[in-house]
Amino acid sequence: MSNIIEKLNVVEEKFKELGEKIIDPEVMEDREAWQQLLIEHGEIEPLIQKYQEYKKSLSELEDSKEMLYEKLDDDMRDLVKEEVKVLEETVEETELELKKMLIPKDPNDDKNVIMEIRGGTGGDEAALFAGDLFRMYSRYAERNRWQTEITDINEIGIGGVKEVVMMIKGRGAYSKLKFESGVHRVQRVPETEASGRIHTSAATVAVMPEADDIDIQIDDKDLEIITCRATGAGGQHVNTTDSAVRITHLPTGIVVTCQDERSQLKNKDKAMKVLRAKLYDETLRAQQDEIASQRRGMVGSGDRSERIRTYNFPQGRVSDHRINLTLYKLQAFMDGDLDEMITALQTHTEAEKLSEELD
Repeated sequence: MSNIIEKLNVVEEKFKELGEKIIDPEVMEDREAWQQLLIEHGEIEPLIQKYQEYKKSLSELEDSKEMLYEKLDDDMRDLVKEEVKVLEETVEETELELKKMLIPKDPNDDKNVIMEIRGGTGGDEAALFAGDLFRMYSRYAERNRWQTEITDINEIGIGGVKEVVMMIKGRGAYSKLKFESGVHRVQRVPETEASGRIHTSAATVAVMPEADDIDIQIDDKDLEIITCRATGAGGQHVNTTDSAVRITHLPTGIVVTCQDERSQLKNKDKAMKVLRAKLYDETLRAQQDEIASQRRGMVGSGDRSERIRTYNFPQGRVSDHRINLTLYKLQAFMDGDLDEMITALQTHTEAEKLSEELD
């Protein structure tokens, strides 16, 4: 705990300095700088309040322990012993809270999400499973009161999708959905399988934080933009207007398409958001790969080729291979009840980060 105390003392000193600057008349003259100081002060304040609680509990614990060396009657000694026990538990709990609060927050956690789901190996069955995942995440978004917008979708006509790209907008969307990147495997008997033989197929999920203009700068000369008629299922305007937009980022070869909106301008805007997210994601993944090589353990690299979860329909279970967690509530899970799994993944990640902070 000594290294944690050192960090907290540094933060506490910074908090005091910020407090002094905030009330400095000269600093207040620069409105923008003053507001930034207020924000920084407010972000640190909960940690300092918790640290002050910790120091108070620690001081009370030391005082109570000292009382045990005094001459006390049996009843009083029992009361002091009970107080020591309660304070020890309080100090331990507060220590853990402080350690968690010191874990650096992912700056992307509050961002919206661009999600891509693609059918993998397994033909139509893989496309059907991709469609199931699309509906599962859409229902999960509804449970969290997030807004979803389809950017591009390629349906196969029997309830499946070869690929779908959608935006999920809402506070904390990325903080919960970032664990879903990777290969999702399904084991079940297809409806078309007369012999009742279990088939295994897969779908790939990619989750990317929405990138702002300030995150990723794109030069117009690096873009090839083509407008065309929408294709496939998509509503009454499909194949009637040249509103679909296809954008190729020439330096990377990344291609994005949007045909959801009737307006060409709106489709271009949505496609650019997806492109920015893809480029931002590549930058993040390069940084994470470098960090991962130095880490002892991870929930998962988020690699598209990494098998992260298996959905076994005959046994009614869903298993996450990164944390060895199996839930026997597959139907509820497919209906968007993902909280238990995602909370477990978040807790595991916090433990990993905390371990690194203490090393």
